[in-house]
Amino acid sequence: MPQITAQEAKSEYDVIIVGSGAGGGQTAYTLTMEGVKVLMLEAGRSYDPVKETPMFKQGPSAPLLGASTPDKPFGFYDSTVDGGWTVPGEPYVRASEGRENQFNWWRARMTGGRTNHWGRLSFRNGPYDFKPRSRDGLGFDWPLDYEDVAPYYDKVEQLIGVYGNNDGLENTPNSPAGVLLPPPAPRVGERLVQHRVKKIGIPVVAAHRAVLTKRQDAENIPAKLHPNNPKAQRLLRESMQSRAACFWATPCGRGCSIKATYQSTTVHLPPALASGNLDLVPNAMVREVLVGKDGKAEGILFVDKTTGQEVRVRARAVVLAASAAETVRIMLNSKSALFPEGVANSSGLVGKYLMDTVGAKLAGQFPAMENLPPLNEDGAGGAHVYAPWWLYKEQLAGKLNFARGYHIEFASAGRAPGMGTGSGLENLNGGGSWGQRFKEDVRRYQGSIFGFSGRGEMIPNEGSYCELDPVVKDKWGIPVLRFHWKWSDHELNQAAHMQQTFKEMIEASGGRVWGKQPEAHGRDAIHPGGDIIHEVGGALMGDNKRKSVTDQWCRTWDVPNLYLTDGAPFVSNADKNPTLTLMALAWRASDHLVGELKRGNL
Repeated sequence: MPQITAQEAKSEYDVIIVGSGAGGGQTAYTLTMEGVKVLMLEAGRSYDPVKETPMFKQGPSAPLLGASTPDKPFGFYDSTVDGGWTVPGEPYVRASEGRENQFNWWRARMTGGRTNHWGRLSFRNGPYDFKPRSRDGLGFDWPLDYEDVAPYYDKVEQLIGVYGNNDGLENTPNSPAGVLLPPPAPRVGERLVQHRVKKIGIPVVAAHRAVLTKRQDAENIPAKLHPNNPKAQRLLRESMQSRAACFWATPCGRGCSIKATYQSTTVHLPPALASGNLDLVPNAMVREVLVGKDGKAEGILFVDKTTGQEVRVRARAVVLAASAAETVRIMLNSKSALFPEGVANSSGLVGKYLMDTVGAKLAGQFPAMENLPPLNEDGAGGAHVYAPWWLYKEQLAGKLNFARGYHIEFASAGRAPGMGTGSGLENLNGGGSWGQRFKEDVRRYQGSIFGFSGRGEMIPNEGSYCELDPVVKDKWGIPVLRFHWKWSDHELNQAAHMQQTFKEMIEASGGRVWGKQPEAHGRDAIHPGGDIIHEVGGALMGDNKRKSVTDQWCRTWDVPNLYLTDGAPFVSNADKNPTLTLMALAWRASDHLVGELKRGNL
């Protein structure tokens, strides 16, 4: 992927973007298609999935048979490089006590950030999700409505390619006709659960995922997304023509050399670079936003990781899209006479109300799935179906002991029981087997164990926030974050409800709970904060500068030429995975920024 060194960067740009993931990539794409000159700073190394994805390699060919390690938590072939919950030389501090009150911070130090690894589930927030406080009196309302964001959902879905159906379910918005790609057929295990849980009232429908099930309409989509802009249409057409449809070859978490999945590195950045309007500098560790005497952002101070030297670059506007917590860290480290508590922090809310997705899991073993003939069920690298939240009416009526919902994901394809002591197979075959009997047992039970996972909404609370640690610094001398974390009873009760629901689904489908039984208390079921890798918040959006950090355009109240286009401005973290909403808001904010530049306001 084309790039420049820190020394080759120009003295001044129209816009500097920090971060190259979903928010940074979308922002760069939108701006460069409109002729804006952009410098992108990425803290990690350059990464090209076309050249680096191990498309057809099997787990046994990897070191340690592809097992998880501290520097490769999701296995050797996972696309994340120089990242994970721990990054050498980049510590962070956990200040809360108790297992359930820890926060684990995931970072991906590479071009494209987390978009290379993510599960690609792409759900729209619904009308309820933008006005949660009006509905149940908890948390905050967004300063915008679903109707404000819907046109940008349409654009993002067409740009990146999302498969799915329109099912007309409550608070689960449909897309306009022709926007979604056709979903892949459910796998055998998915069909089993989908059919049998109907009797307990749980809907299982096609998932929405950013994977191409057929080639994009490169002749018509560019004109829809960029009317009256022939250059942008040509660049997008060429980019779309370079993407192939998925042929179920490789887990999506490895990256995708044929560009069938959405990654910033295969969708946003190639046309942006081809425009000639984007300079990309990798290995640029941002220290702070530079602010002038007039209170406006002047540029960025960063450390060139290849030389250790500090570099200053200037621009008419600055966009932080480094991931929610990293953006907060940069803002808190950007201290000046005008902003002694950090840039754009007159409200004192930078770092406050950090959120993640509520997660819990359970496994089931299904006799009906034993002894199946070998099947090619690789599929689209992840879920073909899921269960959206279905108990809105019961929740609104106060029949549940938690205020927000969750969706259910489950994995059925080819899952085998473990082979180690206490891990599975010996509990199925009477204590163990050897030789020919062992081979027969493996074939019998292969694919009969399903994993169920819940992904639920966290209500923002004052006990979940991050701040600068007064002592600890990273290897470049930059103060690091100290995390405080707290799940409320709403999240703990939700996690317990998840596990009971999974048990009901397993038994309704003719299976039995496998391994660990449902926990009686949510604190024993819930994943620690950060484990689901959906952290948002820390610089809330609002309609009052005393009670928020940005306005509805993701523009900071205090610094009119400083925008945040990652998850930091999120007001709530719905049960829908946040990436699609993040990109839609980034496109909307970028359109606003283009308008301000053209009007000469920046």
